[in-house]
Amino acid sequence: MKGVANFLRDFAKAKDGATAMEYALIAAGISLVIIVAAGAIGNSLNTSFYAKIVEGLSSL
Repeated sequence: MKGVANFLRDFAKAKDGATAMEYALIAAGISLVIIVAAGAIGNSLNTSFYAKIVEGLSSL
């Protein structure tokens, strides 16, 4: 059990992983923005195309 405690203590003191964690958080934030934007654009395009199709079919 002492080995685990030493590992956790050393892990908490290490600063090497901080940069990787920061980059991971930045990448996650950018990914979230892209997903939300793509969803909004997709819904907008879907609505506008659907309206055009309904308009075209109603004139038949």
